[in-house]
Amino acid sequence: MELRHLRYFVALAECLNFTRAAERVHVTQSTLSHQIKQLEDEIGKPLFERIGKRVAMTAQGELFLGHAKKALSEIDQGVGALKETNNGVSGQLHIGATHTFNLGFIPECIAVLLTLNPTLQVTTEELPAEAIRAKLVGGELDVGISYRPQSVDDLWFEPLYNEELVLVVAPTHPMARRKRIRMIELHRQPLVLLTREFATRTMLDECFRSCGAEPNVTVEMNTVAPMLSLVARAPMGAIVSENALHDLAGLHVIPLESPTPMRTPGILWKRHRELTATMESFASIVRKVALKSRLRKPSA
Repeated sequence: MELRHLRYFVALAECLNFTRAAERVHVTQSTLSHQIKQLEDEIGKPLFERIGKRVAMTAQGELFLGHAKKALSEIDQGVGALKETNNGVSGQLHIGATHTFNLGFIPECIAVLLTLNPTLQVTTEELPAEAIRAKLVGGELDVGISYRPQSVDDLWFEPLYNEELVLVVAPTHPMARRKRIRMIELHRQPLVLLTREFATRTMLDECFRSCGAEPNVTVEMNTVAPMLSLVARAPMGAIVSENALHDLAGLHVIPLESPTPMRTPGILWKRHRELTATMESFASIVRKVALKSRLRKPSA
């Protein structure tokens, strides 16, 4: 069975006249009749009754028609999506991203996206993870880039990779020359951490409790850039994700262990929402940029 058989069948089913159906699909009447006969022979059941010059559908033909139309519709949509991809997508794309990813990751992804799709209009909002979730569910965002939420009942989450959180200190800090540091060694050590409404802070607090450490959280901040700026000026450390280290400015990065705090970044979609060609194109770029970022991790 070939695609043309389905197109000829649907044309004849809608016209119920060989002459008009042949004109619609741009073939001769004899060609159409021959192709319909081939289809019926392959299926093993008659699809039409020929009563003199009139044509009527059989019960089998009526049953097959809905499936044939659905198959043709899917194929036509697929071809249209491929043409859109080749010619560049257009329209609008609304992205929500947490601060960590908005530093360098999202700008890189958007730059690639616009190079391939110069007529596309992009709006990006820097939001906390819970706000991204709410706006995705409410239809105000098309896609979110964030860490894995605790619950994804109304969202799809596509993980990109696992990311370690690291200790960042100034070159003059006593721990600056260490290759690795156990979490228990941060007991009583002065730190600047994210404020408690962040899931990352909750996860860090759990890591400290699990190893029995009680760090001296001297300062709390709700954005990473000023945390790193403070670390460069004061004898304290910060624990941040690797993605936040867009500009180290001479700071030292030290891996943590026992336990190693880790988070999973990924793409968030609203569950049951049909993905547009624009959303698919952006997601493809996100995957590629994420893979590249794994290959250029900042060195200590």
